[in-house]
Amino acid sequence: GILSIEQLISRVGVIGVTLMALLSGFGAVNCPYTYMSYFLRNVTDADILALERRLLQTMDMIVSKKKRIAVAHRTMFQRGEVHNRPSGFWGMIKSVTTSVPGSENLALIQQEVDALEELSRQLFLETADLHATKERIEYSKTFQGKYFNFLGYFFSIYCVWKIFMATINIVFDRVGKTDPVTRGIEITVNYLGIQFDVKFWSQHISFILVGIIIVTSIRGLLITLTKFFYAISSSKSSNVIVLLLAQIMVSGMYFVSSVLLIRMSMPPEYRTIITEVLGEL
Repeated sequence: GILSIEQLISRVGVIGVTLMALLSGFGAVNCPYTYMSYFLRNVTDADILALERRLLQTMDMIVSKKKRIAVAHRTMFQRGEVHNRPSGFWGMIKSVTTSVPGSENLALIQQEVDALEELSRQLFLETADLHATKERIEYSKTFQGKYFNFLGYFFSIYCVWKIFMATINIVFDRVGKTDPVTRGIEITVNYLGIQFDVKFWSQHISFILVGIIIVTSIRGLLITLTKFFYAISSSKSSNVIVLLLAQIMVSGMYFVSSVLLIRMSMPPEYRTIITEVLGEL
């Protein structure tokens, strides 16, 4: 029926899985780029000092030109040109196109100031980016940085494998019978020829891996939503954003979709239990 659990979960799952696909795609690119040392560019203290020197020179030029504008305005005020200046559209055109001998071309200087201020903003952002990159380089040399670097390679390979297997399953319209952990352990054991209880250890490793995926995905969702809300929120819209977040969480869209997707990472006997609860989706 329309109001059955299967129908409701399937409709919630369509939206939730689409949302998770977008977030996962972002995370699959952003996480290795953030933590893997392979993507770090080489930044030295000399590069940062040179850029900071350019920024200081630009700020000095802006201050100098603004001082010239202020002096010119004061001179014009003392001469009485400000009070006698014609108003209206033609007055503005005349003030721009004509100038008193010996006075500054204020319109041209203001254009230069605007261009220099835009340049200073770009230099400031680039300087901040260099400082952040230098901090990432220092962090990558620590034990925790090396640990995250290893996890970046591991989950990158895992992500590529999942994309490949999902494509195969879609093209050939099949359902995987073995979860990735069990399949990987079987291949390793057969290749090395060692005695290993695949069934016992694959269950524990699968549950640990699924737990890591759930915790990190929910954490990534909350961090992404927090950044998004900080970017768009204001004193008037904060209550609306809180209500929207509560509605998303109450509906369970994200968490139901997580349960739907982690079935393929679990052994078949436990996968069947989830399928019986959720219905044949």
